[in-house]
Amino acid sequence: MSLKKKEAGLGWSLISIYLLYTAIFWGYPFVWMLILAFSKWKFVGSPRFIGLQNFFRIFEDKMFWRVFLNTMNFLSYFIPMVFVASILFALALNRMKYFKTFVTLSFLVAYVSSGVAYSIMFQRIFSEVGPINRFLYNTFGITIPWFTDPQLAMLTIAIMVTWKFVGYYGLILYSGLQAIPKSIYEAAELDGATPWIRFWKITLPLLNPAIVTVLILAVNLSFGIFTEPYMITGGGPMNRTLTFMLYMYNTAFQRINPSYATTIAVMTALINFSIVIFIRKVIEKEVTIV
Repeated sequence: MSLKKKEAGLGWSLISIYLLYTAIFWGYPFVWMLILAFSKWKFVGSPRFIGLQNFFRIFEDKMFWRVFLNTMNFLSYFIPMVFVASILFALALNRMKYFKTFVTLSFLVAYVSSGVAYSIMFQRIFSEVGPINRFLYNTFGITIPWFTDPQLAMLTIAIMVTWKFVGYYGLILYSGLQAIPKSIYEAAELDGATPWIRFWKITLPLLNPAIVTVLILAVNLSFGIFTEPYMITGGGPMNRTLTFMLYMYNTAFQRINPSYATTIAVMTALINFSIVIFIRKVIEKEVTIV
């Protein structure tokens, strides 16, 4: 046996375990997803092929489009909040000289915290008798229906998710800041550029790869949010906090229709992918640092 064949055999033996894992935990579910999307199945018996009926049904499903609008509403709150908070965190971290590790770990605690735990925490903070409403009532004589008003409920969930992910996204932007050579800032300062001009003309353009990464991660997260609305609002009020994941869950396990839930998942992935492609086409720029 030649040396090349021995090396090839060794290589296949090394990756065989990973290939087996991929086939079992990724390949099989993907094939089963395709079968369910074009079938009718109720957890028992064999799937019955129905062609494109599930996909045609989606275009007539008012609840699906209600969920789509809910997701766009969540994005309109979440993206600006998490982006501004993350870039401010990254800029502050970049200027810190002491306790940088402590601050970083403190923000990452939120990211690794249990979704159920912090949902319960925020539910109590924003409740009718929570500390925020008690302060508002004692100071101004008013209370805010954080979870019973449709728009405020989605805004509150966006605030919660921002709190959880600002540290993680901030570190991505911070790594982008670290990659910008100091000499560029020094040259700009010698030319008389103000800090504001340096931020807009140097920092933001050279942060483009990190910004695109954060935006794509935030969009993907928005289409996959489940724990917060499930724990706090259950999709209400008036289905205004119902998300795609929660709608899939309800369709599959409460309405006992996993095949249609699978079709919803496929359509959700296609919409998500389309938005990601749009972001890359519009925002992503080639950055060259000399």
